[in-house]
Amino acid sequence: MTSPPRGKVFLVGAGPGDPGLITLRGIECLRQADLILYDYLVNPRLLEHTRPAARKECLGRHGQGRILSQAEINAQMVDAARSGETVVRLKAGDPIIFARAAEEIDALTAAGVPLEIVPGITAAFGAGSYAGIPLTMRDQASAVALVTGHECADKQSPELDFAPLAKFPGTLVVYMGVTSAPRWVAALIAAGKSPTTPAAIVRRCSWPDQRVLRTTLEKIPAEIEAQRIRPPVIVVVGEVTGFEGAARWFSDRPLFGQRILVTRALEQIGAFGRQLEILGAEVVVQPAIEIGPARDQAALEAAVAQAGDFDWLVFSSANGVRYFFERFVAQGYDARRLAQTRLAVMGPGTRAALAEFKLHADVEPDVRRAEALADALASDARGKRFLLVRASRGREVLAERLTAAGGQVTQVVAYE
Repeated sequence: MTSPPRGKVFLVGAGPGDPGLITLRGIECLRQADLILYDYLVNPRLLEHTRPAARKECLGRHGQGRILSQAEINAQMVDAARSGETVVRLKAGDPIIFARAAEEIDALTAAGVPLEIVPGITAAFGAGSYAGIPLTMRDQASAVALVTGHECADKQSPELDFAPLAKFPGTLVVYMGVTSAPRWVAALIAAGKSPTTPAAIVRRCSWPDQRVLRTTLEKIPAEIEAQRIRPPVIVVVGEVTGFEGAARWFSDRPLFGQRILVTRALEQIGAFGRQLEILGAEVVVQPAIEIGPARDQAALEAAVAQAGDFDWLVFSSANGVRYFFERFVAQGYDARRLAQTRLAVMGPGTRAALAEFKLHADVEPDVRRAEALADALASDARGKRFLLVRASRGREVLAERLTAAGGQVTQVVAYE
């Protein structure tokens, strides 16, 4: 008897915004998922870690269409897992901090669905680090309290008791407190918290458009209204927000506040886009090109088989290197096949791709242009055989210049 399909659900913390803050385990889960159900606050760059065939569904955003209810989300996870799918419920911050994880765990457990919880960096800790606010200090705050500014409307237990919070010997961090700020600020002050207690409002912590407003407890509602601040926001209340050494490492980065459109092929955006993000930019991904294998694989395989008969192999791009040598290795060849062949590359990226196959370039021009590479090879071209490994599109400058210098030039398309 065949057992029924059995899937699994991963409750994964995406962190507060910066796509580099997700855990390695979180990325592993995304890579194996069949279905990703994600909050609108999750950075869409994280979806680059998913399989092309995976289904991705945003669960709704306030003011932009319908938001799925918790019951609908639970049902969708259970149904998908019961059909044998691997599901990632991707949550902003940490799954178990003000993220309704308990309700999802109850639903999955009741349905007999296996689950795993993958922690994430919660917004409070992200805000502290990215705004340069130490949430604890030896002489000012030996404790941190995470407080919701938005309690459940049908909550059965008593509302928050602000008296102990007002006397709390440390830092208060308030989640989801924008629209309710007048209420909870007034409650803290009425319970004895000093109106002049230093505070900081941190919006979209770790995102390229992060804002940090330093104020005092009593002025929080007015600041929110005057600056038209909207969620997501973390409010930090306590002496630590007045820390004079507050770092501006995040907002002082050279590309902070800049939005950059990257049009490279999707599979090549990752490292480049991440470098821009590290420098502070918001990266918008819109591939304008797609890279794939050459249509004429027979011609490529023939060129690979004859590679050792050429005096020079010339590569004008990293893609050409990878597609050529992947076929080279697949046909059972190794570096001995090229013992009498010299290698030329267009620039440092192409050289680095060659190094991935433990090979080194004999020639690389100072300027990354076909003319410069042709000049570097032309002086010794007469009578030599050149194999130019290229894309399906491109200029003919290199082939024309080497032919004019007396070389015997063969071209092969390694990728489209």
